[in-house]
Amino acid sequence: MKKFLHVGCGPQRKNNLKGFENWEEVRLDIDPQVNPDIVGTLIDMKGANSESFSALYSSHNIEHVFPHEVPVVLKEFHRVLDNDGFVVITCPDLQSVGAQLASGKLIEPLYESPAGPISAIDIIYGHRGFIANGNHFMAHKSGFTFPVLSALFSEAGFAQTFGAAIPQSYEIWLLAFKSTQSEKTLEDMARKYLP
Repeated sequence: MKKFLHVGCGPQRKNNLKGFENWEEVRLDIDPQVNPDIVGTLIDMKGANSESFSALYSSHNIEHVFPHEVPVVLKEFHRVLDNDGFVVITCPDLQSVGAQLASGKLIEPLYESPAGPISAIDIIYGHRGFIANGNHFMAHKSGFTFPVLSALFSEAGFAQTFGAAIPQSYEIWLLAFKSTQSEKTLEDMARKYLP
């Protein structure tokens, strides 16, 4: 069974992760209270051995580190993947959030989430409710557009990226590969792992 690293898993398990149904999941999180397999941070995943995973999944985590730490995070992602490994990552899309800000919407709800209404201010700085309740891990320290995130993965040594911003959900979804893939493989992988 192939093994993937679920980075910044929180309490979530692979049950709802598209494409990873038949994979072995190893959960990594900074918060020991969510009972991860590995307690670690995005910038220091030393509990995960080099080249020991075929994939890495990260949902809404990379925005929790400072901009100067992002290259360190992506090099850690690269390190833990085997030679044919890939990353599935999603994070807020500041370009689509910026369009809402340009129309004057900062605190008006943009959509409803399981955690409650989400406004532009929550997407930019982190969910106000979690932070107000003392969960400072939820603060956002950096932000991305698709071209910027794709370029950062390339600079970290990934051979290829594929994905897009999805303005309707204010998200970026990106696949990053350690080795070059054919056009058909990219399309198949996108159908399998991206929304």
